[in-house]
Amino acid sequence: MPETIRRSRTTKKNTPAPVSDYGRIPPQAPELEKAVLAAMMIERDAYSLVSELLKPESFYEHRHQLIYAAITDLAMTQHPIDLLTVKDQLEKRGELDEVGGPFYLTQLTSMVASAAHVEYHARIIAQKALSRELITFSNTVLSKAFDETIDVDDLMQETEGRLFEISQQNVKKDYTQINPVIAEAYKNIQAAAGRPDGLSGLQSGFPELDKITAGWQKSDLIIIAARPAMGKTAFMLSMAKNMAVNLHTPVGFFSLEMSNLQLVNRLIANTCEIPSDKIRTGQLADYEWQQLDYKLNALLDAPLYIDDTPSLSVFELRTKARRLVKEHDVKIIIIDYLQLMNASGMSFYSRQEEVSVISRSLKGLAKELGIPIIALSQLNRNVESRTGDRNTSGADSRRPQLSDLRESGAIEQDADMVCFIHRPEYYKIFTDEQGNDLRGIAQIIIAKHRNGAIADVNLRFIGQYTRFQNLDDDQIPDVIPSRMNGPSPIGSTATPPPPEPDYYPKQDLPF
Repeated sequence: MPETIRRSRTTKKNTPAPVSDYGRIPPQAPELEKAVLAAMMIERDAYSLVSELLKPESFYEHRHQLIYAAITDLAMTQHPIDLLTVKDQLEKRGELDEVGGPFYLTQLTSMVASAAHVEYHARIIAQKALSRELITFSNTVLSKAFDETIDVDDLMQETEGRLFEISQQNVKKDYTQINPVIAEAYKNIQAAAGRPDGLSGLQSGFPELDKITAGWQKSDLIIIAARPAMGKTAFMLSMAKNMAVNLHTPVGFFSLEMSNLQLVNRLIANTCEIPSDKIRTGQLADYEWQQLDYKLNALLDAPLYIDDTPSLSVFELRTKARRLVKEHDVKIIIIDYLQLMNASGMSFYSRQEEVSVISRSLKGLAKELGIPIIALSQLNRNVESRTGDRNTSGADSRRPQLSDLRESGAIEQDADMVCFIHRPEYYKIFTDEQGNDLRGIAQIIIAKHRNGAIADVNLRFIGQYTRFQNLDDDQIPDVIPSRMNGPSPIGSTATPPPPEPDYYPKQDLPF
């Protein structure tokens, strides 16, 4: 009987699974890389179409990186770009054999007939390169997040900084034909002509200053600098109060130096015209309590948004500013002050380099959001080192100059406007060259104005209220008609007579 052969069920032969079943390969487009390189060697203008999109590391294959670097060298030295010149340049760099020799270059140029789609292909290559960079960045963050020896806050700062760098690589703005820009400019001129004040920007609440600036302009970076004790914060709070309370302009205020409670105490002293030391101690007379209860209503519901995050990074500011503009339609950002900011997550050789990055980022943010950004800045000690009240021409020797800006000349370069706050009275200078009284006077010196004139504007500084105001503003309450006998106590150091019982009508505060 023939032996029965039992055949086992045959299993399907194992075939290699696609690579994607086991892992992932980095985003790449090697065929497009070849097409772009070939197009640049057969078409004279192809490099100019892709040079802003690509850099050597945009290519995935190493030999393609070397070829593109050689092409870039030729373009920078204004040499023609073709098969022979690229071969010669690679020979000079000692990289011809590494890329595959003349044979590989010849293979590339035989791949395409024209450079018709070179820009489209280059954009795909750039996107693949950006994806690879994000993958590398994400893996690095993931690895560090598992490392318990690394502080999470430091990692977040570093991550935000690096992500900002990567995002900036992808921010490319193309040229614009002039016609739509002219139309927009003409529209703005018509809008300014239709306003009774003739301003094209945001009002500051200081008319004399607005005459020079035409208002704070969209996309401008304004630096307001002074030495300590000149009243930088007081000036910005006075302006923020003018804009948010009087003009109903939404304002974002970033305070890196003071807490939000300290700022609000100053605002209360400014608005309610009660000395700041009394606000701190609570030692108010009866009439001052009435005054506080009545005038405090002006601050309630004002579109003023305060952020007191200490050591704020420029990347955190960017995120917060975008939210303020989107959620609250904020029209202007104020930062107190620039030197307290940082650019964590990025490495610098010096603090001056870091400040330069911060100032450039602030200017870029102003352009991106289409709003003015005002940043306070410190001045260096050169002001105090200039001895004598007057220089040889009789002018105030302590008057700030652009060279006094602290830590970086880039601040002056990036700013559209640089203003200084100067109070001669602080330096025991009580009269100007013409003999005018300077006591209680603060000079706003416009030292740089990219789009207008430079000039000085005098304001009145009332220290006990931490308040700047126009010279012609009355120093009596501006919301209640005066019914007192004799001079008003508001703005006076004399002890005031008690007000009549109904001078400040009783107000119910919502807290």
